[in-house]
Amino acid sequence: MSGADNQALIARLAAIVGGSYVLTSDNDCAPHVQDWRGRYHGKAACVVRPGNTDEVSAVVRACYAAGVAMVPQGGNTGLVGGGVPGQGGQEVVVSLSRLNRIRSIDAHNNTLIAEAGCTLVAVQAAAAESQRLFPLSLASEGSCQIGGNLATNAGGVHVLRYGNMRELTLGLEVVLPDGQVWDGLRGLRKDNTGYDLKQLFIGAEGTLGIITAAVLKLFPQPLSRTVAWLSIPGPATAIELLAHLRNACGERLSAFELIAGSALELVLRHIPGARSPLTRCGDWALLVELSDSASNADLAGLLGSALASELEAGRVLDAVVSSSEAQVRELWALRENISEAQKREGISIKHDVSVPVGAVPAFIEQADMALRKFFPGLRIVCFGHAGDGNLHYNLSQPDAADNPAFIAQTREVNRIVYDIVMSLGGSISAEHGIGILKREELKHYKSFVEIELMQQIKRAMDPENLMNPGKLL
Repeated sequence: MSGADNQALIARLAAIVGGSYVLTSDNDCAPHVQDWRGRYHGKAACVVRPGNTDEVSAVVRACYAAGVAMVPQGGNTGLVGGGVPGQGGQEVVVSLSRLNRIRSIDAHNNTLIAEAGCTLVAVQAAAAESQRLFPLSLASEGSCQIGGNLATNAGGVHVLRYGNMRELTLGLEVVLPDGQVWDGLRGLRKDNTGYDLKQLFIGAEGTLGIITAAVLKLFPQPLSRTVAWLSIPGPATAIELLAHLRNACGERLSAFELIAGSALELVLRHIPGARSPLTRCGDWALLVELSDSASNADLAGLLGSALASELEAGRVLDAVVSSSEAQVRELWALRENISEAQKREGISIKHDVSVPVGAVPAFIEQADMALRKFFPGLRIVCFGHAGDGNLHYNLSQPDAADNPAFIAQTREVNRIVYDIVMSLGGSISAEHGIGILKREELKHYKSFVEIELMQQIKRAMDPENLMNPGKLL
């Protein structure tokens, strides 16, 4: 696109959304053209910030007519480069942050309609004001946005009980690549009238259209909650404890997080105010949460009874059960600050993988052994949602001086990790998506049939390849 054409498009976009909502200077665009980790840096023709669905539609129609590609962007908290423009400087970043209204809450249907630019914490707060719960919970919930959560099919810490975004969404409103608007904002739990179109856009990373609003499921608000930090011998014990606690506590078990001692060590080193939950924490820990909609539920007593036999048998080495909401928050902060602590420590080779729950110990054992054979002294920071088989498995050298040479071997490291994941029937991306980071790996680990089906859908819905090109496929 020539300079004159570029200026004409920018003028057209300014006429649609208002001049102050089209960003063109390097300083104004800077937060929108690099990812949270600082790994990917791009360049955009401009950043446009529409304020409603009609404006999004008009922006897309203008870009479509000009043959200009678009990069939908939410809170830009992604970890795989999915919301960052390329290097050419021709793409338009479409920021959804001004679409931040809660349109309605239906208490009888237990649903909420939120626009894509609502932060996750704003949706949680709106649900709480109606004595309801929206259960998605992520470390980035103060800044990540619902549109991005949908585009990546976010999971978080409560998938064990409530499911991921696919399971928490009943309907969508989407602007298609040519600017048409599909209004699928139906709060129905049963609708067998053909293809479930919303599922095409959830997890598609903005490559098929721009999600502008969603009907989200709500649940009874928990009025009782307790959390425990458990020191355990290892991952195999964790899976045994998961079965035991499910039997003992039923649906009250809402989170079950596995945390390596190396992850806790980084939090204690880098996060001000972080305190060790136990005198001796050991090599592995579990963070377990129970919740109940009854205000008088004795969850601490229930959890204590369930753990008594495990302490006696040595499957739990030590434990602390929260005695106040402040202690609940303090224990959760240790888990939620792991990613931030790793960022402060320095770059690492990150993996967001999933395996069948029962295969979690085998994956950790096999991957640890294979990697340390080729990289002696490697620091492995493993943590994640063991209750649903999703682990964040991150690798670096303890000495920062050795890290650049190790990071240069990312392809070889990934092959070791992902080959083990696939041998156990797992996935190379559990909740972060593919973006740029895993695009080439996807071709290696998905079958020809799967890749061709995805490409056929992309060609059918976005034949000009204008929606987030270069991502996912």
